[in-house]
Amino acid sequence: MTRPDLNLSNDVETLKAMVLAMAEKAARAGALESEVADLKASNADADARIERLTQILKAFDRARFGRRSEKLGSANGDVEQQAFVFEEIETGIAAIKARVSKGRAQADSKRAPRRRKGFAPHLERVEIVIDPEELAEHAGKQKELIGEDVSERLDVVAVKFRVIVTRRPKYAFKNADGVIQAPAPAHIIEGGIPTEALLAQIAVAKYADGLPLYRQEAIYARDKVELDRQLMAQWMGKLGFELEIMADYIFSEVKKAERVFADETTLPTLAPGSGSTKTAYLWAYARDDRTFGRSGSPMVAYRFEDSRSGECAVRHLNGYRGILQVDGYAAYNKLARSDRGNDGVTLARCWSHCRRKFYELHVAGSSEVATATVERMARLWQVEKTVRGQRPDARVAARQQASAAIVADLFDFWQRTLRRISGKSKLAEAIRYAVSRRAIFERFLTDGRIELDSNIVERAIRPQTITRKNLFAGSDGGGRTWATIATLLQTAKMNNVDPLAWLALTLQRIVNGWPSSEIDALMPWNHAI
Repeated sequence: MTRPDLNLSNDVETLKAMVLAMAEKAARAGALESEVADLKASNADADARIERLTQILKAFDRARFGRRSEKLGSANGDVEQQAFVFEEIETGIAAIKARVSKGRAQADSKRAPRRRKGFAPHLERVEIVIDPEELAEHAGKQKELIGEDVSERLDVVAVKFRVIVTRRPKYAFKNADGVIQAPAPAHIIEGGIPTEALLAQIAVAKYADGLPLYRQEAIYARDKVELDRQLMAQWMGKLGFELEIMADYIFSEVKKAERVFADETTLPTLAPGSGSTKTAYLWAYARDDRTFGRSGSPMVAYRFEDSRSGECAVRHLNGYRGILQVDGYAAYNKLARSDRGNDGVTLARCWSHCRRKFYELHVAGSSEVATATVERMARLWQVEKTVRGQRPDARVAARQQASAAIVADLFDFWQRTLRRISGKSKLAEAIRYAVSRRAIFERFLTDGRIELDSNIVERAIRPQTITRKNLFAGSDGGGRTWATIATLLQTAKMNNVDPLAWLALTLQRIVNGWPSSEIDALMPWNHAI
């Protein structure tokens, strides 16, 4: 073994210094190795936590956006609480990533640009140009622009209250009798303080965004604007009265459709004289003809009732002769009873509602039959994706070719299963529900206007079920106001119209004397986007 050629000093002090330097270097190396190990362990722990949170996030994502039957938790799960957990998990993941990336700031300072979806073109652009600093070495040199880097960030300007001061001068004539003055402009709240824009803001916040008046009162107080919740409630009652004719018009347009969807949900209401709440109901009737090739605008009308009786539906749909697509609630059967003759509607059922009964057994892992049913039903929705928006005859042709065999196989499968299982089981209950309504469930195979499910009205009524968690109708009058204003705002959203902009403009048109004969021009679907 050849010894290394080292030129070492013979001086003892020099050798000591060399040994100390080597020891310090080894210590620094050891510290760096320990720091690297700690960072690796920290990163591994962070990656594991992110992965764990991401899996939970995906589950809650399915719970928020999946079909109602596929949501996590119990049937009465709190949608708002799930949304809250969803947001907190997102925040937690971002915090962990920020902590991990802090140590990599220098290495990642020139990260690759991330593709972003551009901001809407109607948003105001405020341009800021940042020129490089003029240094001493730049003196006497002429700059020439060769390019630029452009970035965009989303900014917000807080909603700002203002006071509209209206002056109406009075004039008298010299040497003549008489005084002239311009008439006072009309307003929804005569002699009151709100403009139509403020009324629209309060209504949209309450009935579209679920923000109770007491919360709005506190929010406005931060801007030193005192708006009493009781006063705002009175304004909403007056607003509902003024808009009732428009909500009735929408309902009349809904009932002109070849096919109407119906659903209902509870609405807590204050019982008169008792101080306690009672259960009232919000009935929803939706129309959307685009799914079978028509060009009509989508819309929904709500009706407030203190009962869930079938007589309510009979009264609401008096004179309607078309297709009524509903879930499994038996009250709607009154509209299609045989003794009504030609006055009866054609009932169509919701396959999603039928599927949920099997899906609950499937997720519980308690029935192979339920699992097989869910898997076979999934093929029906695959067919529907291919025919959505086509003409009724084209839809029928595709369904006869693909869906009819699936449906026949399902009913045959259920009949064979029913003979060999306990009649008291949940599976038997689900099968009997489907088999006893076979004719109604099969109607979509021969009528292209019928949908496989009633998701159109469920999507229309879901915002009201979320809003009611923060609100309740203080009285029957409050419930009717809710139904009226929600009809207009939800219809605006269904037509991709900003409800606030539409309502503010519509209220201004009403006070300016818009003729009732031209009410259709006021509807959300005729609002210029």
